[in-house]
Amino acid sequence: MNDTQRKLIVSSSPHLHGDEDTRSIMLDVIVALIPALAVATYIFGVRALALALVCCAACVIFEWGYRFLLKKPDSVLDLSAVVTGLLLSYCLPVTVPLWAAVIGSGFAIIVVKQLFGGIGKNIMNPALAGRAFMFSWPVIMTHWVGPRAYSNFFDFSLADAVTGATPLAALFNGNLPEMTLLEKLVGQSGGSMGEISTFALLLGGIYLIWRGIISWRIPVIYTATVFIVAFLFPVGEIARFDWALWNICSGGLALGAIFMATDYTTSPVTSRGQVIYAVGCGLLTLFIRYFGSYPEGVSYAILVMNACTWLLDKAGKRKVYGEAH
Repeated sequence: MNDTQRKLIVSSSPHLHGDEDTRSIMLDVIVALIPALAVATYIFGVRALALALVCCAACVIFEWGYRFLLKKPDSVLDLSAVVTGLLLSYCLPVTVPLWAAVIGSGFAIIVVKQLFGGIGKNIMNPALAGRAFMFSWPVIMTHWVGPRAYSNFFDFSLADAVTGATPLAALFNGNLPEMTLLEKLVGQSGGSMGEISTFALLLGGIYLIWRGIISWRIPVIYTATVFIVAFLFPVGEIARFDWALWNICSGGLALGAIFMATDYTTSPVTSRGQVIYAVGCGLLTLFIRYFGSYPEGVSYAILVMNACTWLLDKAGKRKVYGEAH
């Protein structure tokens, strides 16, 4: 195609400028997620790595199978299914049975992603929707183990695992966790395998910002909103700063703010829309944490704001001078 034959090609998001393509972007996201996976494997043993691999493999197989049966172009090489699998595994307790992880992966890929047309057309984050669906089994989704819960690094059994409360569970009961903040930052805590080390997630986020894959706007405003509101409304006799700091370092806030709220397809593209979106995520997160029956609110906050993205983009669109409205 020469210059005189070039035409404007309009396609679904993500819309890219420059030499980057979907595959290279997803590869950068995978690289950014590796530190958190390394920490989870070190803390929980090989079972964490197995859970991540099963979710990734299931997502790839479901995507390939769906598109093969419907005679659609193969899309597994863009690596988006691998990213979905990794993110889903990061949202799960390490004790989740592998069969449940496979079912959650199938729901994320087939129902949330492919039935809407594939990458760039889903209205919600597939990994978060898959996690929400997996709460059909609330017992297995709320069975947490503490760090080094398995006496053997290669132990796959559940019987020998030592159950432990997560930092967010302590906050939910109006108490500070029985650990130092440094222990939480480096991963010496219970919780989902992708949320235990805030430091590892921040490292991945810095890499994505440095590579230009994500903007600082959504993660920073989301986190700042949670910090400010928690600072203004502490619980019990806990010092305001301590309460606010633990709220941004606990649960899935770092994972959600950096890797999920920034999803190209399900987040606003306008600057003003992104600001409103991030503030909304932060407010809903704390609203659910304060008043909900479940201590975490990140996933549901992001899913709700995903559904509002079209409206936020419309509200964030700048008016062109001289254009009739």
